[in-house]
Amino acid sequence: MTAFRKANLILEDGTVFEGRSFGYEKSIAGEVVFYTGMTGYPESLTDPSYAGQILVSTYPMIGNYGIPSEKQEQGFSVFLESEKIQASGMIISDYSSDFSHWNAEKSLGNWLKSYEVPGLSGIDTRALTKILRMKGSMLGKIEFPENPIDFYDPNLENLVSTVSCREMAIYGSGEYTVILVDCGVKNNIIRCLLKRNTTVVRVPWNYDFSRDDYDGVFLSNGPGDPAMCGKTVENLRKVLAGNKPVMGICLGNQLLARAAGADTYKLKFGHRSHNQPVLLTGTDRCFITSQNHGYAVAPDTLPGDWEPLFINVNDNTNEGIQHKTKPFFSTQFHPEAASGPVDTEFLFDRFIQSIKKQK
Repeated sequence: MTAFRKANLILEDGTVFEGRSFGYEKSIAGEVVFYTGMTGYPESLTDPSYAGQILVSTYPMIGNYGIPSEKQEQGFSVFLESEKIQASGMIISDYSSDFSHWNAEKSLGNWLKSYEVPGLSGIDTRALTKILRMKGSMLGKIEFPENPIDFYDPNLENLVSTVSCREMAIYGSGEYTVILVDCGVKNNIIRCLLKRNTTVVRVPWNYDFSRDDYDGVFLSNGPGDPAMCGKTVENLRKVLAGNKPVMGICLGNQLLARAAGADTYKLKFGHRSHNQPVLLTGTDRCFITSQNHGYAVAPDTLPGDWEPLFINVNDNTNEGIQHKTKPFFSTQFHPEAASGPVDTEFLFDRFIQSIKKQK
């Protein structure tokens, strides 16, 4: 029987949870957030939007279907959302070291160890989540007794600059050229674009693409405070002066809003789940969506030529915006899912259709 070392999860309010280490044995600090998806831990852990965060799974058993192959095709991972684990740590209730799945190659614990990411099991994640819902996402640390560390607030630094690509990369050879501004892009966004006859030109978050030749601009998801991405907003404003189609997802929604002149703010505990209902404004059409964000757009600050596109049914927060006359729109949720429902993947088709109309 495997022996697990004890370690603590310590919250900034002084709450301490004792757990058992099943990942890499080192102390780390970050922002503690929870997600309610029943599946998808490989995709979540490799989602760059979780950079700097300690991820709490509310689903009790994690690890039973292992981790898939890390093989790559077309220059990026086939099964995962980036090329490494992005989250700082993981907190779960019950860890399953035995796994079974058609493409599983290793256990979750061994995978965490290979990337030097700590994980704790045996935590009362229900009690922990209740604290985070009541008090909001807070700073915390996974601490081993012999290695005490200080708290660390990842939102005080530009996390996007740490997860964005360093140089331009090109994928596919389709008819429509799309500039993908990489603020921490998930690989499934690239997959969804490539399925739609595109050539994807992936550029760093601060790259000025205004003089490049392209048919449309795509703003990716990413971690942290959108106010840190001033250079991206500056470049984006040059595009909004024209008529080239623009689509954004998650952080991309917030950056598009800021480029338009609106404000963003931090949510109490964010939306991180596979079951967020959003309503298409002006209709009775509701979609179930996958989400992962801690900031949101303040819709009452949108200029007169912009309008909300989707609204969250649970708390009425903004879930997307669009320009009233130009082909610019974005969503706060993830139409590409991975993991989660794919109810809204048709929005990629809307983006491509707007490109066709402009060509």
